[in-house]
Amino acid sequence: MRPVVLAALQMACSPDRNQNLDRTERLIRDAAREGANIVLPQELFEFPYFCQNEAPDLLLRAEPAEGHPAIARVQALASELGVVIPVSFYERAGQARFNSIAIIDADGANLGVYRKSHIPQGSGYQEKYYFSPGDTGFRVFDTSFGRIGVAICWDQWFPETARAMALMGAEMLFFPTAIGSELLDPDWDSAAHWQRVMQGHAGANLMPLVAANRIGTEPGRSGTQLTFYGSSFIADATGAKLAEADRTSETVLTARFDLDEIAALRAGWGVFRDRRPELYGPLMTLDGRAPAT
Repeated sequence: MRPVVLAALQMACSPDRNQNLDRTERLIRDAAREGANIVLPQELFEFPYFCQNEAPDLLLRAEPAEGHPAIARVQALASELGVVIPVSFYERAGQARFNSIAIIDADGANLGVYRKSHIPQGSGYQEKYYFSPGDTGFRVFDTSFGRIGVAICWDQWFPETARAMALMGAEMLFFPTAIGSELLDPDWDSAAHWQRVMQGHAGANLMPLVAANRIGTEPGRSGTQLTFYGSSFIADATGAKLAEADRTSETVLTARFDLDEIAALRAGWGVFRDRRPELYGPLMTLDGRAPAT
């Protein structure tokens, strides 16, 4: 047996960075008291979601990973509690800026950084203004509690993201998120669709998946505002939801798994045995045509 308890956090963010860090720490401590070994905070939890509008002053929020205050604080907390914590942050690297996540192991070590690969651009989600496309490629990390794959928000809509991490040996998938209402169509609610896509990743790859979203209504510039719909969840290796938050409440979700039991299920099911990579050439193109040989 290789038991592991996974946790997702869900909270509202205020304009006060220190308050958000304090709130995140409190929820991580709550999760650890519930036995969690790996705890996932939401995307960009230090501030309200700042990508609603293009604002040059907000570009200054990007900071290097080395010495980043949120990472340093979580490193101390992870070491104290003996838990693994992926930390979403706005990264500056040279002249580039990335939507990044640092994977902090249970001893406080930073195992490395993943930079968000797929960058959205739409009304209320102006991320191409703030972030370059990630240059790390998909990554997996060997933590104290198993090998994890971590990607960020818009990445979760692409099945290639989850499959790539699974092929690289991930045993669990994690997606920190900031998603809610759409400025151009306030009646459009993607919450159920959002969940089902990721449940499909869990089921198709036969491994648990944790998704952490934020809640609350946050004002942007020029009178805009987004309402984030929470609905964070943890799915099992068949895609079934084992734990789910509502749309408005600060929440800590936990679920327990046996990684050895899941590995046996994954091997026995045969989906990785029966793959045909030589047929997947269209996936390597934008227009779906098989690449020239």
